[in-house]
Amino acid sequence: MTEAVVHLIDDDEAVRDSLSFLLTTAGMVSRTYESAVTFLEQLADAAPGCVVTDIRMPDMNGLELVRRLKERGARHPIIVITGHGDVPLAVEAMKAGVVDFLEKPFDDEALLGSIRAALAIGGQATQASEERRKFEAMLAALSPRETEVLKGVLAGKQNKVIAFELGISARTVEVYRANVMTKTSAGSLSELVRLALLAGGL
Repeated sequence: MTEAVVHLIDDDEAVRDSLSFLLTTAGMVSRTYESAVTFLEQLADAAPGCVVTDIRMPDMNGLELVRRLKERGARHPIIVITGHGDVPLAVEAMKAGVVDFLEKPFDDEALLGSIRAALAIGGQATQASEERRKFEAMLAALSPRETEVLKGVLAGKQNKVIAFELGISARTVEVYRANVMTKTSAGSLSELVRLALLAGGL
């Protein structure tokens, strides 16, 4: 799995360098961006991890960045850094989905603790996302008839009911069910249902 990266966004070069150095000494990997616009331009290639952004920046502030990231379906947990008097903005950002905000001047350990928590959240989201994509690919590999049988199974229908509705024998339904279990690597019916739900159902 790709190593988690802390994406640092601040228009102040000195702040970027200082935070990057702090994270390096703490054994974390970081990338710096001079603006929210720059980060958004590189979002498609951004490694999993978290985002730490200043709230007040020219062109696009941290709050607008949060909204744009949500619109694009980005899964990076976001921490915003605020100056004195920016707390109302930070509260608005929290409502928009950021995981934490820190007011300047902040303690280094407070920032590191917040980042570690955000990376843990991001790791769980990435794992779930990878598992979802994996099962979606498995579903796509099913034949049309196997997909129909799977829909019947997820609806809680018995084999004979599925067979009647599809105009095939119950024995043939059993064969299709076995194929579905094999192709999805599901060890049980309950696991099959969980995986199907994870992939967004059918």
